[in-house]
Amino acid sequence: MTIWKYVLAVLVALSGRTAHAQSDMVRPESLPQGFVLVVKDETGKADSSNPIYLASSINGWNPSDEKMVLSGRSDTRWQIVLDRNLNGVGMQFKFTLGGWDQEELDGSGNAIENRSLPLIDRSALEPGELPIIELSIVQFRIPVSLADEVRRSGNYRHLEVTGDVRRIEVRGGAGGAEQMTRDLLVWLPPNYDAPENADRHYPVLYMCDGQNLFEQMPGVPGEWHADETATALIEAGKIEPLIIVGIPSAGALRVREYLPFDAIEGIDHDGAAFVQWVVNEVKPRVDRALRTKADAKHTSIGGASLGGTIALYASTAHANVFGAAIIESLPMLNNNGDETRAYLKGIYRWPNRVFIGMGGREVSADETDSDRNRMYRQWANEVDMVFKDAGLGEDRRMLVIEPMAHHNELAWSDRFGRALKFLYPLHEDQ
Repeated sequence: MTIWKYVLAVLVALSGRTAHAQSDMVRPESLPQGFVLVVKDETGKADSSNPIYLASSINGWNPSDEKMVLSGRSDTRWQIVLDRNLNGVGMQFKFTLGGWDQEELDGSGNAIENRSLPLIDRSALEPGELPIIELSIVQFRIPVSLADEVRRSGNYRHLEVTGDVRRIEVRGGAGGAEQMTRDLLVWLPPNYDAPENADRHYPVLYMCDGQNLFEQMPGVPGEWHADETATALIEAGKIEPLIIVGIPSAGALRVREYLPFDAIEGIDHDGAAFVQWVVNEVKPRVDRALRTKADAKHTSIGGASLGGTIALYASTAHANVFGAAIIESLPMLNNNGDETRAYLKGIYRWPNRVFIGMGGREVSADETDSDRNRMYRQWANEVDMVFKDAGLGEDRRMLVIEPMAHHNELAWSDRFGRALKFLYPLHEDQ
């Protein structure tokens, strides 16, 4: 063998190894055994009475979730073991000291972008071995005292919105939130209070995770821009004026409220009770306070991720109340959607119209997640076919799969206008 043939053979062998190594680089969320996060607190602020918490997309961004508290180690680092199967759904996260007023910051004192987990080499792991991912925190936000916060912003923080957003205080919920008090955020269409509209009544869209509709909350990559989008479409004469009611999530209890059937291991499902609360308490309160068209034909419900799951449930279990639905980024949950499939097989009443949205990169933009991304695209098509088989023609259902979109508020905001135009077309008699 000549020297050049030998060099060529070596290069081919090395390229084969490189390709093999790259193929074994995977996201930790795809490993059924889970993973371990080890964190170095360079601030020195965390201690046994003031531990570090993991706030993430898998726990409703709860900054003080007792199930997501890190444990101190003898080497002064902190760790948390996530030894459950995340079914490949990408996790975004941040660390806090128990509240968003104490979230982690960068070296310049600014809020960091949501963290994502790095790829790990699966081939380097023993069977069942949990990979260890080491991270560091350089700074935490210093909380403002309650007195200073009240002096600065008042008891009710001013919302920077387009149009008129009002608060309606409600009490209740489900899954432990039965005694919770929260404010509905109600967006009113332009000229709602104009004298010429004094006798006009409006359709209503109820949205889950309502705290993210009109402003960007801490730890969340964006907002829905529901106020700007609805205002522009109404003023352009492209949709019927409507009222949008944002129902804030219950924080740490969000998953239980938005889960209508047994589909996440270890989590109680109280979604049926949550929807019953919306039907019996929230909707009547809104109908009394505002000039609404209260019938099912003019009442819709929407949400994204688990909010999409509960919107799907509400619009089928209570089709006599919610005549239309926006179902964004519907998760497959455990067993790749089997629980949702089983539920839908027992449905005999369907909403009149439904908008289904999904991103082409729901899991992530990484090539290692291409199979999971494909599964979610297929899942959206499958659910769309369920509604087709139930008798909803193309004039009553719309499926939008945005190839480059991810699983976040930025994507849902981009599709929100299409959802409104489909559910609330401006008729000549309006």
